[in-house]
Amino acid sequence: MIPGWVPDGPWIDGVRHDGAEALPVVSPSDGTLVATVRAAGPQDVHRAVRAAEAASRDRRWLGVPVLERQRVMGRAAQALRAHDGDLGRLIAREMGMPETAARYVEVPYAAGVLDYYAGLVASVSGETLPVDIPGVDPAFHVFTTRRPVEVAALITPWNFPLLLPVWKVAAALAAGSAVVLKPAPEAPLTALALVALLESAGVPPGVINVLPGGDAVGEALCTHPGVRHISFTGSSAAGRAVAAQAGQGLKRVQLELGGKSPALVFADADVDSAVSQCLFGVYFNSGQVCQAASRILVHESQYAPFLEQFTARAQALRVGAATDPDTDLGPLVRPSQVAFIQDHVDRALAGGARCLLGGHPLAGPGSFYAPTVLADVSPALSVFQDELFGPVAVVTPFATDLEGLRLANATPYGLAAAVFTRDLRRALSISGALAAGTVWINTSQMQSPTVPFGGMKASGWGRELGRAGLEEFLDTQATWIDLHEAPPTYF
Repeated sequence: MIPGWVPDGPWIDGVRHDGAEALPVVSPSDGTLVATVRAAGPQDVHRAVRAAEAASRDRRWLGVPVLERQRVMGRAAQALRAHDGDLGRLIAREMGMPETAARYVEVPYAAGVLDYYAGLVASVSGETLPVDIPGVDPAFHVFTTRRPVEVAALITPWNFPLLLPVWKVAAALAAGSAVVLKPAPEAPLTALALVALLESAGVPPGVINVLPGGDAVGEALCTHPGVRHISFTGSSAAGRAVAAQAGQGLKRVQLELGGKSPALVFADADVDSAVSQCLFGVYFNSGQVCQAASRILVHESQYAPFLEQFTARAQALRVGAATDPDTDLGPLVRPSQVAFIQDHVDRALAGGARCLLGGHPLAGPGSFYAPTVLADVSPALSVFQDELFGPVAVVTPFATDLEGLRLANATPYGLAAAVFTRDLRRALSISGALAAGTVWINTSQMQSPTVPFGGMKASGWGRELGRAGLEEFLDTQATWIDLHEAPPTYF
């Protein structure tokens, strides 16, 4: 059962709608039905966009005094913390993140993002600018104002069903935008809980509308003439489709896409620390993390001891149901994901990789895959190049700094990277040469609401979090005022 305060269908203009068809939400831990949600249809998409347009046009949110908007967002953050138990259970049941991680990591982080963007609400301002016009006395007063993107479509994946919607919603609220949020069909419940909590905190109806559903709903949003900005998080393949659809309407697009992030362990690294950080980088959320540092590149002098310690510690990880408090790794989101990973692992073994641990599904019920360590992985293999979204560590040796850097940059992705070394000069030199939007030095997977996040190459366009995330939802307007007593004559 889902909490009674959580809607179970499209939420538009503060009202729950029946939608077009039933959308089953299935637990990846045991395959049982968690809930049935009503999916949005074409009419719901149009209705939601029109509701957001109306909320934007009548300044339903932007017209609220700035300090009150800050207070509303602060109350929303507190509401998330107060409902951490309900939210943790929802996240665990619908997508399989261990409930302890959902409750004590994802929920507090999401609340912190709301707090951070509440603090930026009053910072949205323009500036006064000097001008230079050849042959004309510059007696003009010129200033800029920042205006919110009127209607934004927010399309989010299932792997962090609270945090990733909050990244986008909080930045949009700070800017003053009205939005339509489409969560992944595998995990719509948490997004519906989010909008209920936001409106209970004082966000006016119509400012945030939620449409559960699949690809057809996302495509309809991308092509709807009332949507002016699209913020999408998902795979690189899906991002290309979103960009193509949005391009037909010349819509603004922000894309946070896939990754195949490297971790470089140099000869002088603290191996114990590197192993700990790399375990977290590979196996957190069962590897279902876009910036997971799943390619571990180890200097040949440290290769054997690193593999021995890493494999022993990975073997000790506990795999189980997401609701079990002793679980380290929960299930994968669906059975097809297990089959996808197995296909890549089988091809890697046929291509010369060694399996030191795992390499197979675990007995059900549920979509479980064993923590896996693959050694001696060639850069030509698909497990080195492709995003797997599973608990698979790919380990490859290198001989020189230049070779390590070349291997790190040898994929189409550029989301994140980790560097482990005691040499500050090497750390800064290597980090500056890595094609990655985020570089961690002697750590991994760290994020803060204050720090921008996003990728290079096939990992996306634009940034989320930090001031940069707010800028994605703002337009700049320049206004000129002529102060001449007699206007200049041009002809």
